[in-house]
Amino acid sequence: MTVPLIAVAHGSRDPRAAATVRALLDAVRRARPGLPVRESYLDHAPPTPARVLSGLPEAVVLPLLLTAAYHSRVDIPRVLREVRGTRIRYGATLGPHPLLVRALERRLAEAGVAVGDPEETAATAVVLVAAGSSDRRANEVIARIARRWARERGWWAVAPAYASAAAPAPGAEVARLLAAGAPRVVVAPYLLAPGYFADRVRRETLAAGAAAVGGVLGAAPELAEVVLERYDHALATERLAVPA
Repeated sequence: MTVPLIAVAHGSRDPRAAATVRALLDAVRRARPGLPVRESYLDHAPPTPARVLSGLPEAVVLPLLLTAAYHSRVDIPRVLREVRGTRIRYGATLGPHPLLVRALERRLAEAGVAVGDPEETAATAVVLVAAGSSDRRANEVIARIARRWARERGWWAVAPAYASAAAPAPGAEVARLLAAGAPRVVVAPYLLAPGYFADRVRRETLAAGAAAVGGVLGAAPELAEVVLERYDHALATERLAVPA
């Protein structure tokens, strides 16, 4: 029997978020026919991970989170430790991963940014916006992604910003880059699904002068690839213990 993949998303009261998770997992199913894939949510939406895991002899639990922070290190493991009778392999978060940068570029291209044109990228600064975390390690991951992306693609600059819990704020970073002389500034949301943060980021960064704002990563094909890579790695490494 194929070991089921149980995806754990953060959860949101906004129905667009759950619809996006379902679309992503549908893409995973299309890419791997025969793999049992089930959704669950940490908060705000049913079903819970414990409910989905109930009765399963074995499962890979994969956090649909873009950085390793409190939810992946504490909240999900706490839930999993309460599950009885299921042999659980706990996978890594989706990010960081080079394919996620490709997904960011896909969303910018869809918003009209000439990602593949060296002259255009050299004249374009990017604000890379993550949700933000009280865990400084998670925020530093975003800063490292920004530095590497700027170096590899040749953007005028790539600057990290955070929708909550950390500075700088996205709108303030757009304004700073424009004041520093950036010919144009675009915004790349490092967010999985639409909702409050994504809406606010779009509204505030456009008001601050951003030329374009990419869509959330959502069901981009690159994310489905990452989900399956994390699933396969969890199976191969036999990571059975839930982190303390």
